Order: sequence, then structure tokens, then C-alpha cells
Amino acid sequence: MRRANVLLAAAIALILSVMGRAQQMGNVVPLPGTLPVMGTPEQRVKATAVRGLQFPWALAFLPDGDILVTERPGRLRRIHDFTLDPKPIAGIPETLPTRFGGLWDIALHPRFSENRLIYFTFARAMPNEKVPPGATGLQGPSGVAVLGRARLDGYQLTDYKELFVSNTYISGATSARIVFARDGKLFMSIGSPSRDQAHGGPNRVGTAESAQDPASHAGKILRLNDDGSVPSDNPFVGKPGYQPQIYALGIRNALGLILHPRTGELMDAEHGPNGGDEVNFIEAGHNYGWPVISYGRAYGGALTQGGSGPERSEPCAPGMDQPFIFWAPNIMPGGMTYYTGDKFPAWKDNLFVSGLGSTQLHRVVFNGRGLPVRREALLTELKQRIRDVRQGPDGLLYMVTDMEDGALLRIEPAGN
Repeated sequence: MRRANVLLAAAIALILSVMGRAQQMGNVVPLPGTLPVMGTPEQRVKATAVRGLQFPWALAFLPDGDILVTERPGRLRRIHDFTLDPKPIAGIPETLPTRFGGLWDIALHPRFSENRLIYFTFARAMPNEKVPPGATGLQGPSGVAVLGRARLDGYQLTDYKELFVSNTYISGATSARIVFARDGKLFMSIGSPSRDQAHGGPNRVGTAESAQDPASHAGKILRLNDDGSVPSDNPFVGKPGYQPQIYALGIRNALGLILHPRTGELMDAEHGPNGGDEVNFIEAGHNYGWPVISYGRAYGGALTQGGSGPERSEPCAPGMDQPFIFWAPNIMPGGMTYYTGDKFPAWKDNLFVSGLGSTQLHRVVFNGRGLPVRREALLTELKQRIRDVRQGPDGLLYMVTDMEDGALLRIEPAGN
């Protein structure tokens, strides 16, 4: 609410800084055996890799120093002393391991040291679905987003409970991120489908209009209690036609979801169409516009619709929030982290967003008023699709690469 004028001013300023400064999509190659020193004159860094992961998606740090990593094909892995244990953790439910599905995010309960509870999201296949022969990608098998909870007991998950299941099946690109708020509530993002075939798009199951449909969980940020139930103070509780879990709507596909470490505000990073990737501050009851408005356009170039673009040619509409940051062209954001550590003094209080198709770690610098003033692409030398980035308890940055021969990377200062 307090950001309306600030967000609009920031968006206009960012048009000037972004247009004409295209981010080149990187050519993906296998991770080199010897990793180079990278960064800028302001901050040189080196990377150490844990290899042997297959399409790693997200990571979480355990109190004992171990790291949990999800793999899209449906495995949960444990890294001890920065070495991958060859044995996956048992107990993950069956997932839909497609290009867009599988096992997604993971988070520890705020009282994990007491209860050993972990939360994770995944795609489950539609029962008895008849998929057209040879159909893949957006026309392939459809799935639904699920939130699960289990107790971590060494290399075994026990006491598994299914806490929430979305009501919208999707055959194409979607995902589900989770993050705990300071009050112990759980935020969960669910991506909306691409344009369906009836609207000129490729999607076989699900439609982009779901993001504006209050009866659908798709294209929303949800807010749940830690047992999956609905908080009584959610913004749409008791409103006819609205799913009570909805916290915000008009979300295309949020691949990043974090709390601002200074203020506790919820932030997302979401994919736009052709241009229009965004970072938003998510507020209760707000509408973030998709598929009505966007700073992007259709993949074929049309300003509106075209099977993938927004409905309006102008990137604003009454009752719909402007993004805090947007990119045109895309960086294809993944996870993000707001750096508060001391290992990289030049990066203090900077936002880092992982880049998938842009094969980069994207840095955003803010001024004293909290407005973005500078951006730069880092680690492009690696030519890796970077799926997630987190600040570790040690103040270093950790990333996973979205590759068949994926890796966990630890980024640390390289000196002069």
C-alpha cells in the first residue's frame, strides 16, 4: 500500500536503465573441471562445486551444517562436509518428473531443532489422464502442486503428511515455492498455466486466466498455517467465490519467494512472457496483474495476446500493482536471496537473483531509500542455468545449477 508511488517511479526509471541493454542468453555448457576466478574488480570470487546432482532445484541448510538439496526427478539429497552422500533420503512421495514438474522447493520448520519437520512442494500426476501420443512440454502430462511435510530422521523421512493440494491441474510450466514468515505462517506460490489452445497458446491443460480467477489456486500466493489449514486473518476469508488460502493474485510463475531480512516483507521473483520478468513486494489482497498487464509481450512479438502475451497493450490497469523491478528482455529468474552477510562487504544489502536462460547470477544494488540503482550480471563465465541461490549460515553464497550434470556451488571471496 505504501509503495504505490514509489513502485511506479521505480518502474519508469528502470525502463531507462534496461531498454537497449539486452541481456544475452547464455550458451549452456558442462561445468568446467577447473572453475575460474570470476566477479568484478569490486569483488572477485571463486567457486567450489559438489557435483553428481541431477537437475537440483532448491536447497536448505540444516543446523548441523549439512545441506539438503532437492532434485527435480524426485530425490532429496544430503551434503555432509561439502560432499554428496551417494544415498538419497528415503520417503519422498511419487512425483511427476517432467521438465516442469517433479520435486521443487524445501524449507525447514522454524522450530526444526525441536521437531525435525521439513516442508516440500512437488507436482503430482493427474490420475488416469489420457495424454495424446508423443505429447511433451506444455502438451505433456498434467500435474497439480502439493505441499508435503515429514520428519527428517537421518536418511529417512517419517510421519509424512499431505498438507495442501492445489485445485488446478496444469500441463505446462508451473512451480511452487515456499517460505515461512516471522509469525510462523507459511507462504506458498503456485504458478499459473501458459495460454491455453483456446486462447491461441500451446497449453493443453490449464489456462492463464486462472491467475485472475479467485476460485483457482493457480497464479496465486497462498498463506497457510504450519499444519496446512487456513489462517483466520487471510484477506479473502469469507468472501464468496474466493479460495480462502489466497493471499495475493495475478502471479504468472514465481520461481523465487523470500522474506526481506530487514523488514520481513514478502518478495517474489516471477517469469514474464517475452520480457517482463518481475520482482514484487507481495501485500495481502493485492493483484499483480497477470495475464491482464505486463511489461512483456508475446513470444512472437505481438504486444498483446499472440498466444502468450498480456491482454492489454499498456502495462498498467486500475487495481493492479506495478512491479518493484522488471527486466526487458528477460533474465528468466529462479531463486533469490537478499545478502546480509560479512564475507562480501561490497555486496552488503544487495539482492541476488539466479538466472536460468540468462546463465547468470544477477545482482541488484539499492540506494539509501531502498530503490534499485544498478544491476550487473555475475558468473556468466560458467555458462550454467542457475536455479536457486541462498545465503549460507557462514555468510557465503550457495547456488544450484539446473543441469542434467548439476552441481551445488559455494561462492567465496577470491582476494585481490
